Amino acid sequence: MAKIPELDMNRVMTLIELALDEDLADRGDTTSKSVIPSDARAVGVLYAKCDCVVAGLAVAEAVFKKLDPECVFEYMLHDGDLCPNKTVIARITGNAVAMLTAERTALNFIQRLCGVATMANRYAAEVKEFAMAVLDTRKTTPGWRNLEKYAVAVGGASNHRIGLFDRIMIKDNHREMAGMEGPGGILRSVERARKMYPDLEVEVEVDTLEELDEALQSGCEHILLDNMSTEMMAEAVRRNQGRAKLEASGNITIERLKEIAAAGVDFASSGALTHSVKSSDISLDIKPLK
Repeated sequence: MAKIPELDMNRVMTLIELALDEDLADRGDTTSKSVIPSDARAVGVLYAKCDCVVAGLAVAEAVFKKLDPECVFEYMLHDGDLCPNKTVIARITGNAVAMLTAERTALNFIQRLCGVATMANRYAAEVKEFAMAVLDTRKTTPGWRNLEKYAVAVGGASNHRIGLFDRIMIKDNHREMAGMEGPGGILRSVERARKMYPDLEVEVEVDTLEELDEALQSGCEHILLDNMSTEMMAEAVRRNQGRAKLEASGNITIERLKEIAAAGVDFASSGALTHSVKSSDISLDIKPLK
């Protein structure tokens, strides 16, 4: 079971406030305010119009309660639940104007997060018979990383590093800019990183088996196998002998996952979990409350 990160509700509320501001500006929901009595009440149901994995209910709830703190938000399902088409996800009771004003913003959040969770679920299901875990990347929507990584984990895949701050990852560009390309460059760059951040794990990107051997010599905890063939990955596993955690990266499609897992690597990372997601189709059906 993937470890699910906590939602940072301070960041979530900032995103909600920005989203509402771009929708409402200074005048608010002019249509709802001009047509509907301000004290009218309504009941709404969030329901799926496709098969999906639920994610982001707390975010949707926060949108509705931002505009109507007294509204009642009832969970019919919970994050991580499989949600068949036409299933009711939540029921909201409250002020009609506030509910209509919140509708699109709430749906934009939950549709996107359900889409991410559903994609993650598909990837994780492909390798459920293997020890390999599927990881996300930093290829996330700016400002949404906590939300999207949360949805990835809710869907059953796993999180890579959160940002640039929580793991050293030395790529060929880093070595080139530091003048550490060529033999010995990996050893020197790992040594330099260890001195400055002794508390952090180190990951090294390698393109060849020769670079792999040097990375193993460096004692780094993780090695990223960049755009290697499945045969090269299998050889990397043989040479590694369990010393470092091996991560396959580059062109990691869902169709390749099983063969990559069978090669014996520990992880496969794919940006598609967040950058190539189709939002789930979810609607809000609102009726007057009598």
